Amino acid sequence: MSTTTDVIPSSRAFISDNMAGASPEIAQAVPASAAGHALPYGNDPFTGSVRRQLSETFERDVDVFPVSTGTAANCLGLAALTPPWGSVLCHPNSHINNDECGAPEFFTGGAKLVTVPGDDSKIDPDALHEAVRRKAGDVHSVQPTVVSISQATESGSVYTLDEIRRLATIAKDAGLRVHMDGARFANALEHLGATPAEMTWKAGIDVLSFGATKNGAMTADAIVSFDPVLATELAFRAKRAGQLASKTRFHAAQLDAYLADGLWLRNARQANTMATRLGDGLKAIPGTELLGSPQANILFCRLPQQATEGLLAEGYTFYHDRWAPGIVRFVTSFSHTFEDIDQLLDAVRRHTR
Repeated sequence: MSTTTDVIPSSRAFISDNMAGASPEIAQAVPASAAGHALPYGNDPFTGSVRRQLSETFERDVDVFPVSTGTAANCLGLAALTPPWGSVLCHPNSHINNDECGAPEFFTGGAKLVTVPGDDSKIDPDALHEAVRRKAGDVHSVQPTVVSISQATESGSVYTLDEIRRLATIAKDAGLRVHMDGARFANALEHLGATPAEMTWKAGIDVLSFGATKNGAMTADAIVSFDPVLATELAFRAKRAGQLASKTRFHAAQLDAYLADGLWLRNARQANTMATRLGDGLKAIPGTELLGSPQANILFCRLPQQATEGLLAEGYTFYHDRWAPGIVRFVTSFSHTFEDIDQLLDAVRRHTR
């Protein structure tokens, strides 16, 4: 049986925003939704409230499918957008390419992931322009069918609205659909100061994987479709994949609380602010090198080996040497505080000296 001593304090936890617990508002919403009886399979009032809130958030009617993981959201969304002989154009660093164990290929029935390069983990428009037409119409090759972009990206960069529109235009002109992996959707939105509508359907996005788990929810994300033609297929695919929970209200209660009173945006703002504070602090420490400028809640830096070893010895958790020797990744979350960040910076200073 685990004990509280097994829990890593926030001041030491920087592997991922998945390490953070749940926002109190969300944690309280789940037991509150357990009272009484409610219709199953998404016909409950909590799911209805989520649909209404998301339609208001995106300034149009949307189809919403609560799911238990971001992988399910990505892969079911992609499956509705491509046939088995299609290809999904994505960045080499994308989560669907590196961290989903072949799930996109599985759920699409064999569609191929084809990577398109670009700096800062963002797809390069010129490279995409070439990729959308590569072997088009050739029966011997998979056919470019959908473009998937991550917002924010796996390296913490954020596509501007113009960049999203340009990629979407290239895709649509070639007859492709566009998917957005929004595992850190709120973090990107806060960085840009844009509206959800501007960053999605107004820019050409067809399906969004709306992330909540990394930003305060417990076990809930959602597929948001801006194309009503896809609703029936998404519903059947969610059921077939085991993602239509009989007690959907427990997923929906989390999303309902997540959206209420702007909690999702406040959480993202806190995580982003902590990353900015950490980045500013690291830049002032001799011997460290910040790689790029944090735009969301992820940052990469180069630390001396003794600093990395010293932090690990103190119980800090973070990815290191995964991309290259000396390269460290820190991810901040809604639960981190100014004190947590300052303690980490003090530790880096001590071990760098």
